Amino acid sequence: MRASENLYPEMDRVQRMAPIIAVAALVPYVLGAFFNRDQFFHSYLLAFIFWVGIAVGCAAVLMLHHLTGGGWGLIIRRSLESGTRTLPLMAVLALPLLLAAPRLYVWADASKASADELLRHKQPYLNVPFFALRTALYFAAWLALAYFLNKWSREQDEGGKPEIVRRLRALSGPGLVVYGLTATLASIDWVMSLDPHWFSTAFGMIFMVGQVLTTLAFAIGVATMLVGREPLSRVASRSRLVDLGNLMLAFVMLWAYISFSQFLIIWSGNLPEEITWYKTHLKGGWAWIAIFLIVFHFALPFLLLLSRDIKSRARSLQLVAAGIILVRIVDVYWAIKPATGGGLRPHWMDVIAPIAIGGIWVSFFVWQLKGRPLLPVNDPLLRAELHHE
Repeated sequence: MRASENLYPEMDRVQRMAPIIAVAALVPYVLGAFFNRDQFFHSYLLAFIFWVGIAVGCAAVLMLHHLTGGGWGLIIRRSLESGTRTLPLMAVLALPLLLAAPRLYVWADASKASADELLRHKQPYLNVPFFALRTALYFAAWLALAYFLNKWSREQDEGGKPEIVRRLRALSGPGLVVYGLTATLASIDWVMSLDPHWFSTAFGMIFMVGQVLTTLAFAIGVATMLVGREPLSRVASRSRLVDLGNLMLAFVMLWAYISFSQFLIIWSGNLPEEITWYKTHLKGGWAWIAIFLIVFHFALPFLLLLSRDIKSRARSLQLVAAGIILVRIVDVYWAIKPATGGGLRPHWMDVIAPIAIGGIWVSFFVWQLKGRPLLPVNDPLLRAELHHE
């Protein structure tokens, strides 16, 4: 099988349009920094958290596929691998967060931290140098996982040695543990520490499940663009699309379960140091966003993905996946924005920042995707799937 370059006009169109959209959004966004620098960085944090979540989530879902096997992963494996190869880009895009830490995090402002007894107590952990070091360690771990996952996958394409499957499986078990640890700590550092007086042991899990759900929706969206063409049409049967839809349904339910569990435990405990986050996120209009998430992040996709007919048709599954991606941006917005203070007052930079960063990320992603065959050559699962068909 050849690399996918120039074989799919859909990908060519995306690759042409993504940089144009990125520039169109980036120009006013950068200009906005001269008028409201604090808002610029708050919007940047929103965009960064969303897109880095997909890049890291690609590694998690890819390792899950290698560990468990299954024909469902063949359809989206190349998209997942390409997503992991965007991590160097996201590492570069993390630098503005380090430079703007005093504008984003109250604990990074020395004058405010010194005046707060709790922040002084947390200062050995919440300080800018250690924050930067931890961020570097997270990316080092993710880049190492991405390197070996892609290196051995390329070797499998070239030679098909049986031990490569064992290597990928052996890496994926510990790799998922590393992902769980680093993603949890990263969510605490980048998002939960916006309100350094609050804590939750479920916060990292909610973010991890959200990352995996967004990744699945994105990978399914890409796959459903191409299922009508060779070679994906050879493995993208109706039953495999149903498998992917079921997996997405499982993570929709898991996100709702953990989110509700966190809310129920904290609200019933009614402790001042635990309830503050929800008080901030449910007043000043933010309760409407919470209701929106209940309906469109859980109830509606849950009902739609119960239908086998919807899951077995590429177009309908693509629409559900696209809706989940859009709602996930709102979820990240709801997690970040109230901690910056004030009620529900959307700013135009909150809209164009994800578009600007997303245009850059998608362009880089498609470039990576087109460089390799869209099916994993010499993978035993692929041979078994084609033989079965």
